[in-house]
Amino acid sequence: MEDAREIAHRAATSASATPNDRAAEAADAVAARHLRKLLRLPGTRIADVAWPKRRSGSWHYWWHAHFVDTLIDAAVHRPSGSGSGDRSYDPIVAGATGLLLRGIRLRNRGKWINNYYDDMAWLGLAVERADRKLEMSHPRALEALTGQMLAPWAPEAGGGIPWRNKKASNEQDPFFNAPANGPAAILLARTGHVERAAAMCDWIDATLVDPESKLIIDGVRPRPEGTTRVTAIYTYCQGVVLGAETELLRLTGDAVHAERIDRLLGAVERNLAPDKIIKAAPFGGGGDGGLFSGILARYLALIVTDLPAAAPGADELRRRAAAVVVASAEAAWANRLDVSGSPVFGHDWRVPARMPVTGAAAGKTVDGATQSSAMPEQDLSVQLSGWMVLEAAAAVDLGLSEHVSN
Repeated sequence: MEDAREIAHRAATSASATPNDRAAEAADAVAARHLRKLLRLPGTRIADVAWPKRRSGSWHYWWHAHFVDTLIDAAVHRPSGSGSGDRSYDPIVAGATGLLLRGIRLRNRGKWINNYYDDMAWLGLAVERADRKLEMSHPRALEALTGQMLAPWAPEAGGGIPWRNKKASNEQDPFFNAPANGPAAILLARTGHVERAAAMCDWIDATLVDPESKLIIDGVRPRPEGTTRVTAIYTYCQGVVLGAETELLRLTGDAVHAERIDRLLGAVERNLAPDKIIKAAPFGGGGDGGLFSGILARYLALIVTDLPAAAPGADELRRRAAAVVVASAEAAWANRLDVSGSPVFGHDWRVPARMPVTGAAAGKTVDGATQSSAMPEQDLSVQLSGWMVLEAAAAVDLGLSEHVSN
């Protein structure tokens, strides 16, 4: 049986480009189109949330967190791209990562935190990786963001941690969901709070697993008269839970985490990637949903690169996860649009991308969620997701562990 790296390399070289070559093209394209100085300030970068650029645009904190995370992928996957010597990362890309982190803090009014726990979990993951992988130092940021994952833990209220704090909500009943608890569990596992991360995963497994499909539902609203289940299924919910369970398996060796990974991976294969290609978000394609498929690909790749060899069925789990990552990356690449020699990705990797046009209506932000633009390809989220799946395929092909020096 061929291993995961052979699957990835064969697929890419069949079209005369390695997975890492493709990821490099995506990185260059997204950075060139979207990154700029914040208010022309030296030593900063910020991202335009649309291309072609709009005259006015919203600021999306959590999209920027994923931009940072994917820049880190680029720096680590291609360390020799700028004469980096013995370093394990590209110092030029690392420098851009640091500038973007500074821009994020300044754009966020000099703070690292906001009112949404899922947003802060994503930025916490990006900061933790920047410090660990690129030799940066943001101890106060990481402490603040990690603390935000610990403080709102509320098992007595039916959670979990809630999606957002009371400042951002007019609701009397908190919403405890996978998009907050999943990335929070990954961050807590990576920062030494393993018991709390395990408790979060236990809560997710007991509360958010759909009994029929075995997929992870969006969340729950506990009320005095009974708990309301919000049963929407999103690809990124599956990704963050797979990532959290993989981290806990790595850290604890407890076979229960391997069992959960096997069950959820099977549910993803049956329901969300029946042809091995991850399905697009079911609403609009862009906006926040533009990131969902890429997030699932990122954490499927983590299974391939970091699942412990001693885990039950480890080789087969890696092979299955790799097959989805590779097929999805192949589809995203095959259906890209070439614009002046650079790729533009579609929101649905199964169909050809369309050319973004100036003047397409922007997606509105309603109750904390950003909807798709009329032309999803215009949204930064969609382009990040396409880049993300290519970096995931590169990680699989290179065999680069998230946690072990290669």
